[in-house]
Amino acid sequence: MSWLQLIIPASAKQVERLSDALESVGAASVTLQDAADQPLLEPAPGSMPIWSETRVIGLFPADQDPGLLIERINPLLAEPVAEWKAEPLEDQNWVRSWMDHFQPMQFGRRLWIVPGGYTPPDPQAVNILLDPGLAFGTGTHPTTRLCLEWLDAHPPTDQDVIDYGCGSGILAIAARKLGARHLWGVDNDPQALLATAENLRKNGIEAGVSLHLPGALPPETTVPLLLANILAGPLISLAPQLASHVQPGGSIVLAGILDTQMDDVIAAYQPFFEMQLYRQIEEWVCLAGTKS
Repeated sequence: MSWLQLIIPASAKQVERLSDALESVGAASVTLQDAADQPLLEPAPGSMPIWSETRVIGLFPADQDPGLLIERINPLLAEPVAEWKAEPLEDQNWVRSWMDHFQPMQFGRRLWIVPGGYTPPDPQAVNILLDPGLAFGTGTHPTTRLCLEWLDAHPPTDQDVIDYGCGSGILAIAARKLGARHLWGVDNDPQALLATAENLRKNGIEAGVSLHLPGALPPETTVPLLLANILAGPLISLAPQLASHVQPGGSIVLAGILDTQMDDVIAAYQPFFEMQLYRQIEEWVCLAGTKS
C-alpha cells in the first residue's frame, strides 16, 4: 500500500489543534518534525517538547485528495492553513528497514551490542543482545557509547551498581555481564522499566536486578558505582540525591552532557566528588568522579 504525506508548517501554539484536526479527518498517524534545526535537549518531565517551528505531517492513503483534506481541516482550526505540500510515500517494512542500519557494534575491548537475527562476531566477547524498542538506548548515540566504553575499561566485578535513567537497560546489562553483583535500574518512564526487564530476560540475567521508579528506590541504597546517562539539567538538580547513593570512595559516571554544559555539571558534583572529563565524542562528554 502507498501513502500520502500531508505536510503543514505550524507554530508551537498551532501544533496540538492541527494534529487533532488531521486525526479527525482520518490520518493514519500524525508526526512532528523540526522545521528550523532547533535542538530539544531538556524537556521537563511529563511535558511534550515542541519546536518553535514545526512541520506537522499527517499520513493518509495515497488515493486521498490533499486539497480536499485541507478544506476539511480548515473549519477545525483557529486560522486556516496558509501553506502545505503533499508527498507520496511508498510502503515498506519499516522495522526491517530500520534494522538494516542497526548492525553489531563493538565498544572498547570486549563489549558488543548484537541485534536479533545476527550471530555475535566474537562469541568469546561480552555480547549484549538488544533489539530497538520504545526506550532510549541502543548504543548508537555518543552518550551511550561513552558509558559503555567506560564500563569496558572499568569492569564492576562483584560490585553493586545503580543505572539511573536506565532506558533500555543497556548499561545495566553491560555492567552485569562485566561482573556486577546486583543492579538497580531506575527510570521515571514505566515503559523504560518494561523495556529493561525484557532486555534483561533476553540476556538471561533477570536475577539480581531491581527496577524502580525514582521515588521507589530505597533512600538507604548505596553502591560503589552509579551510572546516569540522562541530561545536564536533571543531572544538576539531582546531584545531592545521586551523591547520597554512592559509597565513600565509590565512582559516579555522568553522560548526556554537551561540552558547553560540562562546567556547570562539574560544579554541581564537585562538593561530593573529585570530577574529571573521561572522554568526549563530537559535542557530547562523559564525566567520571570518585566520592570524597
